[in-house]
Amino acid sequence: MDFQGKSFLAEKDFSQKELQFLINYSQHLKKLKKAGIPHHYLEGKNIALLFEKTSTRTRAAFTVAANDLGAHPEFLGSQDIQLGQKESVADTAKILGSMFDGIEFRGFKQETVEELAKNAGVPVWNGLTDKWHPTQMIADFLTIQENFGKVAGLKLVYCGDGRNNVAHSLLITAAILGTNIVIAAPESLQPDSKVVSLARELAKNSGAEIKVTADISAAVKNADILYTDVWVSMGEEDQFEKRVKLLQAYQINQKLIESTENKELIILHCLPAFHDTQTLYGQKIAQKFNIHEMEITDEAFHSPHARQFQQGENRMHSIKAIMAATLGNLFLA
Repeated sequence: MDFQGKSFLAEKDFSQKELQFLINYSQHLKKLKKAGIPHHYLEGKNIALLFEKTSTRTRAAFTVAANDLGAHPEFLGSQDIQLGQKESVADTAKILGSMFDGIEFRGFKQETVEELAKNAGVPVWNGLTDKWHPTQMIADFLTIQENFGKVAGLKLVYCGDGRNNVAHSLLITAAILGTNIVIAAPESLQPDSKVVSLARELAKNSGAEIKVTADISAAVKNADILYTDVWVSMGEEDQFEKRVKLLQAYQINQKLIESTENKELIILHCLPAFHDTQTLYGQKIAQKFNIHEMEITDEAFHSPHARQFQQGENRMHSIKAIMAATLGNLFLA
């Protein structure tokens, strides 16, 4: 399988076989890591980590993954880079591509990461943009595979704001891999119709069932996976009270868990999660709106069904697999 030199910008660019390979390869590299077996497939390589947006998991995952692979990661934050401000994205890409062997980008516009890939001459990896979150998807479906032994044929229900990059990426990835997916969201917060159409087209090859509904009760029946994300995205703080009222019925709580009628259910969340008031943000929201839990209750977050910390760790293993496959000169069957 030929990944060498390819960029990883969006799930829709890859086949079922390719995405499934990356999931399996992530699982393999995780076993090597746990066994303490070295895997320096990127020995001597230099990796640029470009961050327009701050991050905990993405930065940590790329840094540790690069180090485990024998590469040297160099972090360049929003104060260090001039993308599109004092220097064009294309010019920046050409310079960084001449110095680094691979480039990670986490930021706002999908067009930026695509412009980087077009001009860098080295693999570029999308750590998150406003449209897609592909490295998150490999980690998510790795977590699903670890818990169920497969990803195809299962039922995944995303509850909450269905317009964001995570919901869109879940739709496309599930459609490619053959995972049945339901996006349960109020009508005003449902996914982009073009993304839904693409998912349904892709599902013709995999057999996945694609559904978008506002009926949360019907949506979660017989779910294998419940997935949620924050209700209020960055830059939407002025809509906070309205958004919370709109999404209250889509909160993952004990009642919703029981409604699935599945004792083997797992819960995923890409984090950070607002499940208590143990953060400054949580305290501020509690004082202003008297809200102590949002997209998931603390009870659900700490329930036996919860897999968000396994999922978070898997960000590193999946990112490692993506970097090794695209930059490691490996023979991949």
